[in-house]
Amino acid sequence: MTVPAATRSIPADAFVGIRRSGPASVPAGRSVRTASRAAATVFGIRIAAAGFAYGAQVLMARLLGAAEFGIVAAVSVWIAILGHAASLGFSQGACRFLPVHRANGDLDAVRGFLRAGTCLSLTCGIALAGFGLGLVWIEGSLPGGPFAGPILVAALILPLFALQDYCEGLARSQNRAVLAIAPPYLLRQGVMMAALLAAIGLGLPPEAATALACLLVATAVALSVQALALRRLLGRSIPNGPRRYAWRTWLGACVPIAAGDLAGAGLGVADVVVLSLVASPQTVGLYFAATRIQQFVAFVAYAATAATAHRFAALAATGERGALQDLVRHQARLTALGTALVGSGLLAVAPWLLDLFGPGFRDGLPILAILVGGSLGASLFGPGEHILAMLGGERLAAGITLSALVLAALLTGLLFAWIGVTGAATAMALAVNARALAMAIAANALHGIATPVLALPGSSRR
Repeated sequence: MTVPAATRSIPADAFVGIRRSGPASVPAGRSVRTASRAAATVFGIRIAAAGFAYGAQVLMARLLGAAEFGIVAAVSVWIAILGHAASLGFSQGACRFLPVHRANGDLDAVRGFLRAGTCLSLTCGIALAGFGLGLVWIEGSLPGGPFAGPILVAALILPLFALQDYCEGLARSQNRAVLAIAPPYLLRQGVMMAALLAAIGLGLPPEAATALACLLVATAVALSVQALALRRLLGRSIPNGPRRYAWRTWLGACVPIAAGDLAGAGLGVADVVVLSLVASPQTVGLYFAATRIQQFVAFVAYAATAATAHRFAALAATGERGALQDLVRHQARLTALGTALVGSGLLAVAPWLLDLFGPGFRDGLPILAILVGGSLGASLFGPGEHILAMLGGERLAAGITLSALVLAALLTGLLFAWIGVTGAATAMALAVNARALAMAIAANALHGIATPVLALPGSSRR
């Protein structure tokens, strides 16, 4: 790819207000087709991974019993949240900075980013694990108690989980969608199930600590496979040489991205958390079952983002404004169409899926319908969040997400008190749509890029 001379001289953090069309060195149609194929691949793997995850949950529930399974579920949630946070946003930052540095021919910065992200992910993972152990020791959960063993094992898993999260971002930045998500979402789940069956078969106690020890083994195996493949891939294209560390630029963008991701994770569970405080356990269970089915709809947007986010940064870095707008428009339309199709299919089989949870769960069908409608509505506003994260505006994106989190929590409490459990679903649908609208407006205001499927008043369309 030919990089204009003017582009080479611009620092990596300067691509935050591009408004001119540059020379299109890569045909827009080819970029769109490549992104579509990658998105379809990612979506297929995520669906398969969801099946693996569901199977693993059923297996653990049956082997461990409800109480021990509950401990595993609670500890696993914290591993996921803290492990993702421990990379300090360098996982997403890889999709933003590595394409830009390579487009600028700055391999010193590429090598520096690779080393910095690896060291930070491991160091922060270890630090968070130690901090968490200290807190639970002070609180009194250690030593002794049902959570003692599981928490100790979780502290070993956390740094590995953080490093694998970073490796996922590296693979995505290199257009290797399968390498990005197959090891953590397919291989890890498969090894986990096999290890748990083997452990119980060998006579180990069916306890939460046993299951988490199996997760430790599975994470180590999946990370090793992914890291070795990445090492070979990057070694072929990035020769050994000096490293340059742009800490201020990288941290200035990555830390807000990480904050936005954490706020987004909170937004994803805000309704369940609020309901757990104000509703009966039966109501919470009914609502939670609906959210477990609705999550399949979210895989469409995830797949599209995994295939295109790093391409936004690369096209902006080379000044290919026309190709960038075409890719954004295509991604928005593809995501909205996929969300509609998957959502419709889920609603068609929803009564059967809800019945699998047990008697009475079919009453969650209105909840599921509202949540699916909220996801579809949000998809119509396009990838505004990822335009902000990849081109500049990550602080604004984090602020929007945090505001949406607060809005979701407040609306859930108010609407649940007013109209019941469907009010909680309505609150979440309103919050995610408000967030998507705000992201679209911000992306257009900062970068002049229109992200919605349907043009908003005052938006710029080429």
